Amino acid sequence: MVEKRIFANGQKVYDLKDDYLTYFYKDGSIKAEGPYIRNKKEGEWHHYRKNGHLWKVGHFKNGKREGIWQRYSPEGQVEGETIYKNNRIIKK
Repeated sequence: MVEKRIFANGQKVYDLKDDYLTYFYKDGSIKAEGPYIRNKKEGEWHHYRKNGHLWKVGHFKNGKREGIWQRYSPEGQVEGETIYKNNRIIKK
């Protein structure tokens, strides 16, 4: 289980509700979010820049990166892909 923490300003570092985990930046905006099942990241996760724009999307399997991870430009265009297998890069 993720240890409970808060930023110095009182903002939660993360929030876990019904097998869904959300991480926050210090200002309260969402940093990353996705399923958290049996104490591991699972399925599709979204990561965001501080301004709220999508930064990257990828999948976890048993807490490890798996499959295609796409990275987005600040304008929202796909700017790169990395393929993972069991948390190891197999193609960049």
